[in-house]
Amino acid sequence: MNIRTDLAIEKEEFITGEKSAGIVKSERTTEKTRITEIEIKDGESERKIGKPVGRYITVEMDELSYDSELLDDRLTSLSNEIKKLLPKGEDAVLVVGIGNESITPDALGPRCARLIFSTRHIDSKLKREIGLENLNPVCALATGVLGQTGIETGEIIKSVSEAVKPKAVIVIDALAAAQLNRLGKTVQLTDTGITPGSGVGNSRAEISEKTLGVPVIAVGIPTVVDAVTLTRDITKTAEFNENGAESENMIVTPREIDTVIDRAARLLALAVNCALQPDIEPELLLSVV
Repeated sequence: MNIRTDLAIEKEEFITGEKSAGIVKSERTTEKTRITEIEIKDGESERKIGKPVGRYITVEMDELSYDSELLDDRLTSLSNEIKKLLPKGEDAVLVVGIGNESITPDALGPRCARLIFSTRHIDSKLKREIGLENLNPVCALATGVLGQTGIETGEIIKSVSEAVKPKAVIVIDALAAAQLNRLGKTVQLTDTGITPGSGVGNSRAEISEKTLGVPVIAVGIPTVVDAVTLTRDITKTAEFNENGAESENMIVTPREIDTVIDRAARLLALAVNCALQPDIEPELLLSVV
């Protein structure tokens, strides 16, 4: 049975038989998070797990709909992991929110993009005047989706990236999970980029260093699970009735998805802002989100 998920941690869990030596997994915990890092090192492991070679960092926490606090250990963990994936250099970072803001489970990316502290337009003279000489250049973009714009998301990002020439692109998108207990409480970060829609069977053009020519960091939170995978998770069986084919087209999201998206967007945007502006106190950056 095809398990639809964007999460490398779930793909690794579903591997049957002998584990590959090219898949290295480590875990650590902080006060409010559990962090799992999976590194896929070779082509054989890539084929086995169904994910490109690279690093996948999963940060698990309490469900975001239960807690509105932002300035805690979750923010620190996310910000630190983003910093680790960022390349060195003084060039700008382009932050891109992917998704359809009119559809709540898919609105994470666009809402994050609106909350990014964009600074690329601030020149050095103004930086000195406001006492922020070390302010790093950042620009943000919400792409919309193909059905709204008539343009592939990857084409929009590539065009903007060629004009801005960033040192890296951070792409934020809603993801799909295979397990209910990961919806709204799991963040995946990876240096491999992203293929929008792949988790729900609607894959678009790949957005990665291979297609853009600069490092691409993908950040996302699972907000949906497809009905067949949900049934498997609940019943713990791979057996389905004759209506299984119809169920494959159904996508399920939590009842409190509005709250999840709102708080997740604020947390992710603040984590990105903190990672990109380490000389500014989180309390001050909080006013942006």
